[in-house]
Amino acid sequence: MLGSAHKSVRVGRPRGEAAVSHAAIMDAVYELLQEKPARELTMEAVAKRANVGKPTLYKWWPSKAALIMAMFHERLDQPLEIPVTVTAEEAIRARMRRLIKVVNGLFGKVVGELIAEGQSDPDILREFYERHVSLRRASAVAEVERGKATGEFSNDTDAELLVDAIFAPVYYRLLLRFAPLTEKYGNDLIDQVLLGVRMKQKLSSPKGRPGLRRKSQ
Repeated sequence: MLGSAHKSVRVGRPRGEAAVSHAAIMDAVYELLQEKPARELTMEAVAKRANVGKPTLYKWWPSKAALIMAMFHERLDQPLEIPVTVTAEEAIRARMRRLIKVVNGLFGKVVGELIAEGQSDPDILREFYERHVSLRRASAVAEVERGKATGEFSNDTDAELLVDAIFAPVYYRLLLRFAPLTEKYGNDLIDQVLLGVRMKQKLSSPKGRPGLRRKSQ
């Protein structure tokens, strides 16, 4: 088990010589996680690769989980900048393209392993959600709300449910690995989910409900 990620947030970065050691440690974790799964990573291995003592690691991070989280947020968790001029759908598609790209690399490997370890350590899941998922989810929800305000999506669209329906399947495939995560899959997923929320001219019939024929009397 990775151990608790509680108290894993380190405010700011160390300065001077400590900053050099900090960078070497982040490099070491980044490199080692490409060679082995998180559960096999040890503080000893990180200290040796970074050429620092174990006390230095524990001075800055209380556990291996905290150290991995620090590397994740510093090296892998990069924000996506989306131009304000694009439509809500274009913004969502940009987010999907970025997500599909990164989950097929080290980002996806680390995320999968952190979620797995989080099943026995709720602190890991809480920090992952609070520092990564919640921020991006809120931005995506805001984009859907913008789409509702501009008439791009229907007014009765539940923005949070829509975002979950679009992005949750990516993590489903990431964790179960039953099918590849491709850009086409991401586009097809968005196409399917948005079918029910795009604004369309509703068909009406004077003889009954839209699209239905009145039964013969």
